[in-house]
Parts: sequence; structure tokens; C-alpha cells
Amino acid sequence: MKRHDLITVGRVSVDLYAQQIGASFLDPQTFLKSVGGSPTNVAVAAARYGLNAAALTKVGGDALGQYVISRLSQWNVDTSFIDTELDAQTPVVLAALDPPEDPQITFYRHNAPDTKVIPTPEMDRAVQESKVFWISAGALAQGTTADAAQAWARMRGRAGHTIIDLDYRPTLWESKFAAREKVRQALDYCTVAVGNRSECDMAVGESEPDKAADVLLALGVKLAVVKMGGGGVLLASDSERVRIDPVTVDLVCGLGAGDAFGGALVFGLLSQWSLTEIGQFANAAGAYVVGQLSCADDMPTELQVRELISKNSRGLAGSSK
Repeated sequence: MKRHDLITVGRVSVDLYAQQIGASFLDPQTFLKSVGGSPTNVAVAAARYGLNAAALTKVGGDALGQYVISRLSQWNVDTSFIDTELDAQTPVVLAALDPPEDPQITFYRHNAPDTKVIPTPEMDRAVQESKVFWISAGALAQGTTADAAQAWARMRGRAGHTIIDLDYRPTLWESKFAAREKVRQALDYCTVAVGNRSECDMAVGESEPDKAADVLLALGVKLAVVKMGGGGVLLASDSERVRIDPVTVDLVCGLGAGDAFGGALVFGLLSQWSLTEIGQFANAAGAYVVGQLSCADDMPTELQVRELISKNSRGLAGSSK
């Protein structure tokens, strides 16, 4: 079996994006269907750059589960580790662009199959050998998937890049403190931590970017990435700390930026770019998706990201005159 560049573990769903900007769920709406689930989207984003990416998750035994596997295969994501729970339904997520920058989201995740991943020797071997292993914090919330993700992180022992996305969805947890406990356990085995200010507060009790980075580095990660929304992004290691300015785009939907950022971060790490290069590229990838309606379907290529970086640089140069 070929060694993977990336394996992600965690949520998967079918996402329905309302096409009417500013309309709430109380209004008439039409919806666009796409694949969703943050870690699964990260795998799609990485595959768009030509990386050998796999999603480790589970779908229901319904037509939506078949749709997910089919679309991921079309996007060159390895689906070998996506099992099917025959008597369960694939989760569905509805998003209303009200407002576009922070859409309303409704989860339908009763008895979600992606919480029931059962490790196999093939999974264990693939995770251990993968160049990058990506854990979504949501995967640590419940079920056999939570236990498996923690075990896989321990098994890797901070070899290669083991990344935890602090992705925090309160509806998946009993409390913020329950989430913090599980995340702190995983952080003992991770080399990279990624999250926005509120997610850093959940994980380490700090929302100020530099202080959050300090705590994460003290816990043993080699790279702390703190996303600051309109303030750009901070990337910090023991020897270097850089801030990347935000990229200007016409916003369509605020969902999916973090997933695009994640796939680009993986690409930059494996390409052995500098922190500045990684931050600029990942920030632009996230901005690109913000300018689109859906997430997985609209993940950019390397050329599209570089074109946006170039366009934004020209715009900044012009505005400074």
C-alpha cells in the first residue's frame, strides 16, 4: 500500500447550502448539495494539490453515504478507510447565509456513523506510516472514533506531522471543559495545533494569540497556528513567530475557510516551506473558499491560490499609493 501524505479522521456529512444570501430558515430557500465535515473537507483540499489524501470516517447505508464516497473518489480522495453503517443515516447539515459571514447551521447527526469508527490493522498501519495525521477535535467527542483517534495519536508518538484542529462545535460536547480535557490528552502527542481564538480558549484557556501560542508550545507542539479572522493568522514555533495579513475577497459564505486553510497548511508543511510561505498560502486558500458558496466542491488548486495571492498583492500595492 502506498504511503499516504495525509489521513484525516472525524466528521463527514452531506451539506446543504442555502443559495439566497441573507435569507433565514424561516424564508423560502433552495439548497446546493455538497460533501461536508471539516476533516473530510481537509482531505479534499489536500487532494486538490495532488497529495495522496485519505479520509478515515464512516457513512450511513443510505444513498447519501454512497454520494459521499462517490464524490470523494471523483476528487481523488482515498476512500479505502470509509466504512458503512448499514442501519444508520449519513449526517446532514443545513446552512443559511444569514448572515453570509457567519451562517446559521443546523446539524442532523442522530446516531452519527462517523462516531463509530472501529480500528483495523490496515487502518493502524496506514495512520502510523502517513506523513501527516489530521485529528479534528470533534472526533474526540464521543464513540469508538474518539478512542481510536486518541490511540492513533499515541501510536504515532509525535512522529512526522500529527496535527490537531481545535475545531470546536459546542453541540458535540457536554461542556467546554469536557472538550478541553479530551483535547489536552491529544495535545500530548501532536506536533501542530491549529485553531481560532475561541477554539484556543477552549483548549488552553487563552484567546489572546501570542499567549495561546505560548501555552501550546509549552505543551510540546512544534507549531502553533492561531487564526485571527479579519486580523490574519499567527504562526509560532520555538524559534520563529510570524503574522500574516488577511486576504481581501468578496465574501459569499463564511463556511469552509478553515478546512481550505488546513489542506493548504498540510501542503506547505510537506513542501518544507518557510512559516511565512505556509501562512500566506494557507490564508489565501481559506479566503478563496470564503468567496465561493460551497466548501468541498470549491476547494482551490495551487494555481488558483497563487493567482489570489498575486491579485491581493497588486491590490494592496495600488491602495498604498
